[in-house]
Amino acid sequence: MHQTRGQIGNHYFSLTGSLCFERDVNITTSKDSAFNENADKAIRWALIVILFITMVSLGCTMEISKIKNYLIKPKGVAIAVGAQYGIMPLTAFCFAKLFQLSPMESLSVLICGCCPGGNLSNIFALALEGDMNLSIVMTACSTALGLGMMPLLLYLYSQGISNLAESVPFTSITIALIMILVPCGIGILINYRVPQYSKIITQVGLALLLISCVVIGVLAGISDGGKIFKVLSHQLIATAALMPLIGFICGYILSTLFSMNAPCRRTVSMEVGCQNIQLCTTILKVAFPAELIGQLYFFPIIYILFQIVEALILIVLFRCHQRLRPS
Repeated sequence: MHQTRGQIGNHYFSLTGSLCFERDVNITTSKDSAFNENADKAIRWALIVILFITMVSLGCTMEISKIKNYLIKPKGVAIAVGAQYGIMPLTAFCFAKLFQLSPMESLSVLICGCCPGGNLSNIFALALEGDMNLSIVMTACSTALGLGMMPLLLYLYSQGISNLAESVPFTSITIALIMILVPCGIGILINYRVPQYSKIITQVGLALLLISCVVIGVLAGISDGGKIFKVLSHQLIATAALMPLIGFICGYILSTLFSMNAPCRRTVSMEVGCQNIQLCTTILKVAFPAELIGQLYFFPIIYILFQIVEALILIVLFRCHQRLRPS
């Protein structure tokens, strides 16, 4: 009888301890999930702020007179924008099929490939002694055309990948594209009305952009932990490495075929290979629910790292060629 009571008592204490442990685990889990949810919201808002600052700064580099001059003689811009929306979406689609990516991975790569040119291309074009006016006008035109071209291209290419067309949130993507046109227009207006403030806004915008990127990286690292490495599959790394390189090479070849001069060829090359990664990241994080997109919104960050490294290698090779060639 005593033994039975002892067994019952042990069982009671064991059960009580188990319940207390489960309660502690549940409290800890709920706290973690609440923190992750708050961090996720913070990342979303930070991405929106980054995109706004980036596009205002980009608009401050654009001059209406230069845009008008290139629109009167649109050959260079037409070739560049055609290459931007022709080469990169097709490249993204081919890699999605070649590496047999999952539907959401394919969509992440396609969104990246269909994005308009980014402001990094202007910096790279300057380093390569390209045509800065053409670079800025190309970025402006591809950004404006993105409002129609990006949803159209996503619709067309998503038809070629099974179970993908119904997953594309066209409304959310269109809203995000409108979001980039408004601040860009504000930047152009500032540059037109008070051009003396444009340089300051651009410098401040760049500084805030770098700080925000660090904050987002810290928040993402804390909330997602080691999950970020799940996006680093061999297929996605290969895609992120090869896409910008193909853009640089094909942009240069295409502009050469259309007999553009050397500075313009280098400019088109940079513009085609550089996507607006801030826009891509914002779309993936804001337009899709977290349980659907997971950590795939990190793909554009991997992409931009390869994009910067490859562009810097090309710049170094160009500078070496400039110094070694006979005068």
